Amino acid sequence: MTEPLADSGLPGGSPKARPVWLYYTIIGVAAIIVFGVFASRFGEDPRMNESPLIGQPLPQFTLDYLEQDGSLNFDELEGKALVINFWASWCIPCRSEHPALNAASAGYEDQGVHFIGIVYQDSRDRAIGFLDQFGRATNYSYVMDSDSRTIIELGVFGVPETYFVDKDGIIRSRYQGGIDLATLESHIQEALTPLTP
Repeated sequence: MTEPLADSGLPGGSPKARPVWLYYTIIGVAAIIVFGVFASRFGEDPRMNESPLIGQPLPQFTLDYLEQDGSLNFDELEGKALVINFWASWCIPCRSEHPALNAASAGYEDQGVHFIGIVYQDSRDRAIGFLDQFGRATNYSYVMDSDSRTIIELGVFGVPETYFVDKDGIIRSRYQGGIDLATLESHIQEALTPLTP
């Protein structure tokens, strides 16, 4: 009586061998997919999110000032490049990035760049307390978004989040998360560079 041949584990093998072969195939395919995803994002900053609004005109908003009477109408800023930062007093990264925003607002005022700080889901008193503690900049408009209109129209994910708009009112880039001075300057320079036709 002859001994049965050892199963090779190939698809034509015994039913007991097939699950092992299938298991290794699934693991191999999953590893290739994971590698492909990471390789495609390697070298990119995940905080520089794409947005369907990049390259589009900034919607026009009218927002109440945080610390004074009246409202800021974005039409009044026509011809200026804008750095629009969403922030809140409860946001820890907002505290870290605040000095960089203040420094950049002073450094770029003569180049026609204006900063707008939009309070995100926070109370007026707490937002003012934040500025009392961490400081204010002169080339800066601090405003409230009481009805969350700008959050909805710009698709803001959370805070901090910063939008960069050129002098023609076109949104040039967006940065999600705490931003440092070098990154701020890089985005501002991009917004100040005319688009090529």
